[in-house]
Amino acid sequence: MSVNYGSKRVVVGAHYGLRDWLAQRVTGLLMALFTVVVLAQVLLTKGPIGYDQWAGIFSAQWMKSLTFCVIVSLLYHAWVGMREIFMDYIKPLYLRLALQVFSIVWLVACAGWAIQVLWRL
Repeated sequence: MSVNYGSKRVVVGAHYGLRDWLAQRVTGLLMALFTVVVLAQVLLTKGPIGYDQWAGIFSAQWMKSLTFCVIVSLLYHAWVGMREIFMDYIKPLYLRLALQVFSIVWLVACAGWAIQVLWRL
């Protein structure tokens, strides 16, 4: 005997749940692995770490590309987290939209700055 308590549950909202959860985990893992790689390079460098050694770590093209991927991951990680906070806690639509636009502009500016730093444009 089955009991029917009504129609199927209808899920409303943006439907970001699993995708955002997975994105947070993947970007977090990538940032953690990058941290391990950089720490290993720093610890394996002999002598005091100066500007030349630090710049040498990031001079290889593969390291610049990996660093940029990690920066993009960091920016996306930050965006997902900030968007979730805004959607959960900022109820007035105009304020939430303004904060989201400001966040996007800020994160794009950070990406541009990262490109300039990595490739000295």
